[in-house]
Amino acid sequence: MLTLGPLAFATPWMLAGLAALPAIWWLLRVSPPLPKRVRFPAIRLLVGLAREEETPAHTPLWLLLLRMTIAALIVLALAEPLWNPAPRIAGSGPLLIVTDNGWAAASHWTDRRAAMDGLIAEASRADRPVLVVGTAPEANPPELTFEAAGDADARARAMEPQPIEPDRIALAERLEGAATLGGGIQTVWIGDGLDYGAAAQFSERLSEIAGNAGLTLIEPAPQNLALALLPPVEGEDGIAPTVLRAQARGSLEGGVRAIDADGSVLGETRFTLADGDTSAKAAFDLPLELRNRIARLEITGETSAGAVVLADERWRRRNVGIVSGASSEEAQPLLSDAYYLRRALAPYVELRDTSPAREAGDTIAELLSSPLSVLVLADIGNLTGDDRDRVAAWVEDGGLLIRFAGPRMAEKSDDLVPVPLRTGGRALGGALSWSTPQSLAPFEEDSPFFGLDIPADVTVSRQVLAEPAPDLAGRTWARLSDGTPLVTAARRGSGTVVLFHVTANRDWSNLPISGLFVEMLRRTVALSQASATTGEDGTEAGATRERELLNPVATLNGFGRLGTPPATATAITIEQFESAERSPRHPPGLYGTAASPRALNLATPELELTALSAAPGASERRSFEGAGETRLASLLFALALALAVLDTIAALWVTGLFETEKIRKVRFASRVAPLFLAALLVLPVFDARAQDADAFALEASLDTRLAYVVTGDDTIDATSEAGLSGLSRVIRARTAFEPAEPMGVNIATDELAFFPLIYWPMSPGQEALSPETLGRINAYMKNGGTILFDTRDQGQQIGGGVSPGTETLRRLLGRLDLPPLEPVPPDHVLTKSFYLMHRFPGRWDGGQVWVEASAAAEAGNLANDGVSTIVVGSNDYAAAWARDPDGRPLYPVTPGGERQREMAERFGVNLVIYALTGNYKSDQVHVPALLERLGQ
Repeated sequence: MLTLGPLAFATPWMLAGLAALPAIWWLLRVSPPLPKRVRFPAIRLLVGLAREEETPAHTPLWLLLLRMTIAALIVLALAEPLWNPAPRIAGSGPLLIVTDNGWAAASHWTDRRAAMDGLIAEASRADRPVLVVGTAPEANPPELTFEAAGDADARARAMEPQPIEPDRIALAERLEGAATLGGGIQTVWIGDGLDYGAAAQFSERLSEIAGNAGLTLIEPAPQNLALALLPPVEGEDGIAPTVLRAQARGSLEGGVRAIDADGSVLGETRFTLADGDTSAKAAFDLPLELRNRIARLEITGETSAGAVVLADERWRRRNVGIVSGASSEEAQPLLSDAYYLRRALAPYVELRDTSPAREAGDTIAELLSSPLSVLVLADIGNLTGDDRDRVAAWVEDGGLLIRFAGPRMAEKSDDLVPVPLRTGGRALGGALSWSTPQSLAPFEEDSPFFGLDIPADVTVSRQVLAEPAPDLAGRTWARLSDGTPLVTAARRGSGTVVLFHVTANRDWSNLPISGLFVEMLRRTVALSQASATTGEDGTEAGATRERELLNPVATLNGFGRLGTPPATATAITIEQFESAERSPRHPPGLYGTAASPRALNLATPELELTALSAAPGASERRSFEGAGETRLASLLFALALALAVLDTIAALWVTGLFETEKIRKVRFASRVAPLFLAALLVLPVFDARAQDADAFALEASLDTRLAYVVTGDDTIDATSEAGLSGLSRVIRARTAFEPAEPMGVNIATDELAFFPLIYWPMSPGQEALSPETLGRINAYMKNGGTILFDTRDQGQQIGGGVSPGTETLRRLLGRLDLPPLEPVPPDHVLTKSFYLMHRFPGRWDGGQVWVEASAAAEAGNLANDGVSTIVVGSNDYAAAWARDPDGRPLYPVTPGGERQREMAERFGVNLVIYALTGNYKSDQVHVPALLERLGQ
C-alpha cells in the first residue's frame, strides 16, 4: 500500500499506468481529427478558395487535456485509492478481531465499527479468513470458527453494544478451548479503554494466542472514555445523581437531563469534574410535582446504558400531611406528636404545611384538597360526618392513611382502623400493675419491617388493644414480646390503613425517640403508590412476596434506549432483585407491572471506573483514527465515464456536426443518439419494477395467504413473518382453510387486494405516509380488506405515558379516513367465529382490542359483509404466534405462559375466519348451536 497523507492506494503498482500518459499525448497529437467530407461536383471551382472554418491539423489542446484526464482517472481508479485509510495490520494468515461490546463501547461505537470495517476490508484484499468476537456475555454464544471476510463483515455489522459489562476472562477461556484456534494467530483487540479488574490477564492470554503474529490494541483516547451515572441516594433531600469517569486528568463539564415518561425534558443541570476528580454530583432543584414525574436521568451527549438511570417509585418523594388531635392550647411544641413525626419524616418526604391554629377537620379538608400521598393522624380517635367520608374516599382511591393511638382513640374509635379496637388502653408497669413494660418481638418474614434491628432498650408502657379476630395475625406487622399487636394494617379499596397502637410521642413508649421509629415510618411511607403486591388482607405477601417474580416490562439496549425486552430476558424474584447480576437474562430495565414497575439500573453504588493502564503482551497500542476510510475507485470511474461522454460530444463538435443546416441537425441526432443510449446502457440501471410487480402479483394470487407490512426494522419484520407463518400452520391443522406461507408487502408500492388480512406492526422508525399511500390503504379497506394494527406496546405503557407504538399509530393514521371504533362488544362475531372467547391476549395480556363501531358497520360496511375493516390491538400478537421451523416458540408470553399462547393462537384463528367468512356467525340460525356449546 502506498500512503500519501490522507490518501492511500491499495494497489499502487497500477499507478505505473501513468507512465503511459506521455505516449498517449504523442499519439493524440500526431493523430488529427478526421477531415470533413464536402460533396460538390464542381470541385475545380473551389481550388484556391479559403474557407472561413478550417479543420485543425492536430487535436486541439483542450481536447487533448480532456482525454489525458480520462486516462489518468482510469489509472487512478484501478489503483484502488482510499481516503483516510485505516491503519494497516501487517501479516498473513487468519485474523482474530476481539471487540469490547459492553455498555462502555456504545458512546463511540462508530469508531469501533470503522476500525472493524478497515481491518476486514484489508483482510479481504489479502484473502485472509477472519473471526470477529465480542467480549460481552451472550445467552447462546456462537461457535468460534474463521470465515471469509465477507461473512465476517456481515457478523461485524450485526454486532451491537450490550447493556452489561464485558466478561473478558470468559471469552479468553472460550478462545483457548476452541479447536479451530491454535498458536500464531494475528490478533487485534478493539477495547473500550476500561479495566474491569482483569484487563492485564486478558491481554496476556490474547498475546499467547497471537504468539509471534503479534497482538494489537486499539482503544479510545483518554478524553473519549465512557462516563457513568449512579442513581441518586434513596431518601436524600433532592435528586442528585453522581457522574463517574475513569480518567482523572483534566477538567470536564457536562449536563444531566431529567426526562418524563413521554420523553419531555423536565430539567437539566450542569456538573463539573475538576482536574483530579473522578466523580461529581449533579443536583436538580425541581418542584415536587416535576420531581415525581421523572422517568429517567441521562448524561447529555452520552449514548450508553451506563449513562442512564431509570426512576421508579423509590425515587419519587412522597408528600405527607400530618394532623394531630391535640389542640394548639394543650400541645407543647417540643413534646407533641406532630413534632416527633416531623423530625422522623422530614429527611425523606415533602411535608405539607398547614396552619397550626386550624381545627383538625379543617386541616384534613385543606390537605386533601390537593394531591396527597400519605395522611398521618395522631390521636384522632373518632372522625365523623364529612371528615370521615372525605378520608374514606381518599383511602379508597389509593391513599395511605397512618394513624397513631392516644387517649382519644383509647376512649372511642371510628371504623377507619385496620382491626376493631377495645375501649380503654392497656397500661404496663407502674405501682398498681403486675406487668412490666414490654419490649418488641422480632419482626416476622411477612412484615414490611422484616430485617430491621430492634434496640433492646425500646419498650412500650401503654397500648391500644385489638379485639381478637380470625384474621388478626394476618393483619399484624409488629408485635410486643407478649404477642399483642403493635402495628396493624389492612387494605381498603385501592389504599391502605396502618395503625400504630402507641402514641407518636414519648407518652406511651420510647419508640419515637429511637432510630427504629424512623426506619419503620420510612418503610411504611414507601408503600404509598409503590409496586409491592399486597394480599387481600392488606398486608404484604411476606415470604410469598419475596419469591414473587418480576417479569421484564421494558429493557435498555447498549445505547441506553428503552424498548421491548429481548427473548432471552427472564423474570427476577423480588428477593434477588437488588442483587441480580446484569446479564443477557437480566438486562437493565423495568420489571414488574407496566402500571408500577421497578427499575434495575446498570450502575450501582459500588461501581468504580478504572482506566486500562497496562496491556502486557501487546506489540502495538494505538488510539482510534477518527472517521473510517472511504473508497474512491467508484467515484473516479463515474467521473471518467462522464468525461468520456463529454469527449464524444467534443469530438463531434470538432468534426462539424453542430452546423446549423437542417440536414446537419438530423445527421447529428442520428449519430449522437446511439452514443447516449450506449452510455446509459453502461450505467447500472435496470428497470425491473414491472417484472417484480408481475412476479409479486403471480405469487400472491395463486394461493390465498396472509400478509404483513414490511416496516424496515429487520427484527420486527422477521417476527411478523415467523408469527404469520406459525398462525398459518395452526389454521391448516385446525380448520379447512389451508393458507400458503405469508408474504411481506410494501404498503406504498405493492398491490394489497390479493390479501384478505394484513398484519401491520407499529415501529417508531416508520416514515409518514404519503397521500397516495393513504389513498391505497383507504381503497383496500373500503373494497373488503381488513388490517390488524398491532401497536405492540401493552408491555410498555409505563406511568400512563404514550408509548412509542401508540404514538406511531397516531402519526401514521391521523389522516386516514377511518370509521368510529369501539372495544370488541361481548356479542361480536370475533368472539365466536371459530372459538368462543372473550379475551384476546398475545405476547402480553390486558390490552384492549378495538373494532369498527357497530353503528358504523351497519351504516356503511355492507361491501365488507359486516366485517370490521380495521382491528387495533396492543398485545404483540405476532411474537406470540412466532415459532421456529421445528415448532418451538420464539418468544416467551407473560404472564400466562403456554395457556396464554394457546389463547393468542385461538384469537388468530378467529380473526382469520372472521375476515374470510364475514358475519355469518351472527345469523340467528347459529344461536342454538352456540347456546349448546355454552351449556345454556
